[in-house]
Amino acid sequence: MRDATRNMTEGSPAKHIIGFALPMLLGLLFQQLYNMADTMIVGKWLGVEALAAVGSVGSVNFMVIGFCIGVCSGFAIPVAREFGAGDYRALRRFVANSVWISAVFAVVMTVSVCLLCRNILVLMKTPADIIDRAYSYIFIIFLGIPVTYLYNLLSGIIRSLGDSRSPVVFLLISSVINIVLDIVSVKFLHTGVEGPAAATVISQFISGILCLVYICKRFLILRIEKDEWKPDKKYIMQLFSMGLPMGLQYSITAIGSVILQSAVNTLGSSVVAAVTAGSKVNMFFCCPFDALGGTMATFAGQNIGAGKPKRIKRGVGSAALIGAVYSAIAFTVLYFFGRNAALIFLDAEETEILSHAVRFLFTNSLFYFPLSLLLVFRFTVQGMGYSSLAVFAGVTEMIARIVIAFGLVPVFGFNAVCYANPVSWVSAAVFLIGAFFYCLRQSMKKGKRTE
Repeated sequence: MRDATRNMTEGSPAKHIIGFALPMLLGLLFQQLYNMADTMIVGKWLGVEALAAVGSVGSVNFMVIGFCIGVCSGFAIPVAREFGAGDYRALRRFVANSVWISAVFAVVMTVSVCLLCRNILVLMKTPADIIDRAYSYIFIIFLGIPVTYLYNLLSGIIRSLGDSRSPVVFLLISSVINIVLDIVSVKFLHTGVEGPAAATVISQFISGILCLVYICKRFLILRIEKDEWKPDKKYIMQLFSMGLPMGLQYSITAIGSVILQSAVNTLGSSVVAAVTAGSKVNMFFCCPFDALGGTMATFAGQNIGAGKPKRIKRGVGSAALIGAVYSAIAFTVLYFFGRNAALIFLDAEETEILSHAVRFLFTNSLFYFPLSLLLVFRFTVQGMGYSSLAVFAGVTEMIARIVIAFGLVPVFGFNAVCYANPVSWVSAAVFLIGAFFYCLRQSMKKGKRTE
């Protein structure tokens, strides 16, 4: 059977980036349907307080689940590098060792965060009228951490070999299942917020199993021999050096979001609901930036493995141009139709909440281009093997959000909340642009392989 791989070290960088990013974008959009379906169904059928409960745990959810996603993305980079270099035995050893590490991480994290999540919500000053529902929702999501590792590790491996299309199909299937389970649990079983949380976990488990079956049947170079399954310290250390910084980068960034969410929580359930609705729309419109970033991680990893750092610079230029064009389009759409988008999650009668949500969306969309640069340069640096620099960028974002949370939200209230993301994006983007050119010079000096 044909081996479903894609070599991104030859041909037009722009063509590869667009061809790889479009299917990945569709996958991200379907993945957002998980969260959007939860939020929409909860907001429309369970009320504003339930919507605020789900939204209040968004930042802590990102802190924990983001770490899982970051670690798995880091594990995929050595796979892309060895694929670009043509060393398939080393590639399989990296895959096998990443499975062992992920299994250990999944067990330890699930036990730890499930025991601590109630205390975390209390520390975040979650309003008393929503804390019980917030706990019920996030506890079930955290029980699904092993499922998160399963899907993200396998889909990351598939993408590292140049196949961004297949995970889209699996996410489409699981998205449909998720929406159906949401409706059944809330409308007919009357489960409250617990139903949508369980639906998300079940749906992602299905997409993970589909990835596993696909890998077994279609990727000939991933047929791991018995001796290749043995844990190896050399491979484990390299995986740690790539995965942990990427996971920490997500979590460090999220710490700032958690602290900011704590400040938002002090403004009351109505503001929490407005930020929740605005954030969901914002995340949907930001999917193309995430697709560009994920594409550049694979593109940079394969080309570093093939000894072609100059080609990475060409790819970054193409990705930045694509990001600029989309940023202008997205801002225009949200400027004219932002209110309609927020109405997906809110009732028109909630005029004050709706007004806050629209203002949040408008302010964020003004700064989409810096966000696109942030993600393009961050993932490129990571794909080149300099994951630790992404941690510093995460620290920059965290500091910006903390300063706004403690220094500006108490004074300026909701207006300060609207500018928290833009300030953090600009700060991190400035750092990462400089970091990229440093990494590029270092990669060209190494010169282990020449074009």
